[in-house]
Amino acid sequence: MFSKIMLKYSYLLSVLFAIIILGISSNLSFAQTEEEVIRYYQMEPLDDSLFINIQEALFIEPADPKAEIIVDLRNENDQTIAIKGSLYPLLALAPELRARIITFPFKINLEETINYGSVFTNVVEKIKLKNVVNPPTKFQISSTMEYINPFAQLFGGERFGWSLHSDVGFSFGVETEYCGPLESNYAEVGFHILGFYGGVYTNLDALTNSKTKNTHNNLYVTNGFRLNYVIPFGNFFKFGYIFSNSDFTSSQRMTFYDENLVLNPDGSIFLQPYLFQGSAFNWELRYPIKVFGSTRGKFYVARFLNEYHIGFSGRELSVAGSVFDFRFNALISSPVREREYVIDVIIQKVFDYWSFSSIAVGPSAILGTLDNGNFGFTTIFFNIRFKVGSSL
Repeated sequence: MFSKIMLKYSYLLSVLFAIIILGISSNLSFAQTEEEVIRYYQMEPLDDSLFINIQEALFIEPADPKAEIIVDLRNENDQTIAIKGSLYPLLALAPELRARIITFPFKINLEETINYGSVFTNVVEKIKLKNVVNPPTKFQISSTMEYINPFAQLFGGERFGWSLHSDVGFSFGVETEYCGPLESNYAEVGFHILGFYGGVYTNLDALTNSKTKNTHNNLYVTNGFRLNYVIPFGNFFKFGYIFSNSDFTSSQRMTFYDENLVLNPDGSIFLQPYLFQGSAFNWELRYPIKVFGSTRGKFYVARFLNEYHIGFSGRELSVAGSVFDFRFNALISSPVREREYVIDVIIQKVFDYWSFSSIAVGPSAILGTLDNGNFGFTTIFFNIRFKVGSSL
């Protein structure tokens, strides 16, 4: 069965890696040419080290590599730089740093003329194709420190992880890495050391109880243990084992299974949720990468709880001055559930002051088979992401 699934979806992997190769080899860029004179602009957050240096020079802590920085050079006697809404004189910076700011190649012109067509064309014109794909950060390619992740997401996604000392630390998450909002009662916490992970998972039934329609494709668990190991020499392959230490009770089966069944007119089962118990071998093959200047990003193919997934996850992507998280996960095979597609678009810069980059919110949706058999949105909800400290 595994070989058939991998063969069937191998072309999807080919497309993903083709995008990576094209992005790396592309020499195209819509950065401003030397002839263009832009004197009032927003700096695209595509150079993490420069953004951090600017903020450190102005004693802004913690430095945010995705901060909104606006430069105003229109008045030669009063040139300013605004960082997250706070205004500073440009002369407060060292000459070398000022020169890097003035010659920064990726500028969003704030003086350009706006018309009705600009709403659609400006976004395309401002996308820097040269920065579509870049090498990942050291934390992303480290097999022992990849778990260190300052982003805590309410529903699904990568686990929030913090380090006690280098490659020793903890992580936790609500719902599985591949689930959408209100889809699973899964929650876990665990310990990391030298690429090994040992953790426990349990059921938070309040997550799924709040959803009353199109619940036939939900994933339910009881409680148990999970073990993982990341192969050294790059953060490309993780494998592990998960097993439950208790079965579903009769009342749980009635709540989770019987009440969520969708039957055919003849009484046979049409759609049904997945109640996981027992054990399963898990793995994830991933390619860490920076996409649109993201601080974290990866393409992946995974097997989890006997289900197969393919997708992309990225944090703090920068497109035309906007900063957002993006996640797409396709459930391509399951022993019970129907195929479905999870999409998260979580947007930064919604709030002000300390929450400007620390809190991001946005829509989260699941596309799949509705209880009437049609294809559509089984869930549309909001997701929220917190960033603790600075990006890595």
